[in-house]
Amino acid sequence: MTQSTTYELSVPGIGAVDLTVDERGEGRPLLLLHGGAGPLSVANLAEALAAQGGIRVLAPTHPGFEGTARPAALDTVPGLAAVYETLFERLDLADIVVAGNSLGGWVAAQLALGRSISRLSGIVVINAVGIEVPGHPIAETAGVAPDQLLALSYHDPAPFLVDPAALPAQRKAAIAANRATVQLYGGASMYDPQLRARLSAITTPALFIWGESDRIADLEYGRAYAQSVPGARFEPIPEAGHFPHIEQPAMTLKAITQFIDGLEVG
Repeated sequence: MTQSTTYELSVPGIGAVDLTVDERGEGRPLLLLHGGAGPLSVANLAEALAAQGGIRVLAPTHPGFEGTARPAALDTVPGLAAVYETLFERLDLADIVVAGNSLGGWVAAQLALGRSISRLSGIVVINAVGIEVPGHPIAETAGVAPDQLLALSYHDPAPFLVDPAALPAQRKAAIAANRATVQLYGGASMYDPQLRARLSAITTPALFIWGESDRIADLEYGRAYAQSVPGARFEPIPEAGHFPHIEQPAMTLKAITQFIDGLEVG
């Protein structure tokens, strides 16, 4: 069963933030962070992780997505990380695994460099953006037509083709808002020029999962990301693009659960 709660947080440097979190399961806390595709893109993964048993999955909606409120001062990835650090403190969470896809993976990396590192036991980065890799630029997605975005995102986009005209007006508005919000948080480039050099300071165990057919942030971009984090594991997923947890859910779930099972409980 999924329980949805909206927390009223007071975030340092930002102020009041309302954060909606869907919670499933019981056990070790796992914060599951979505990317620009919104919270629905990780809902099935959240269900699968909770069904494994022993995992309490907290799946928030980043403020500004799906029509939720976003204070004007919250407009960066470090700001989002501060929101989740405040959530950890509010709920007094420990031994947390943070898993994130795309923008959410960038936030996961940021959290491993932040003030709550003593609360973390591991991070899982799934086809993230956030760093600059010469020769492997992040694809431009702002303003790209839906069919072109699908081609960039999936190994096989055919099963995910939807006629935008057939969508309800409310869903179309939410999708448009999500695309605008991810550009706000990530900026025009979708990376922080200083982040890659800072990743060498991460001491939290890290797993990088990467769909081999990603055309937004390609496989070699993912390898470079993982190689920048000391001791990180890199797990390529065949026949998957930017969302391996959607195209290859069983392989992705296995990689995540094996990683979690190998983590120490502090």
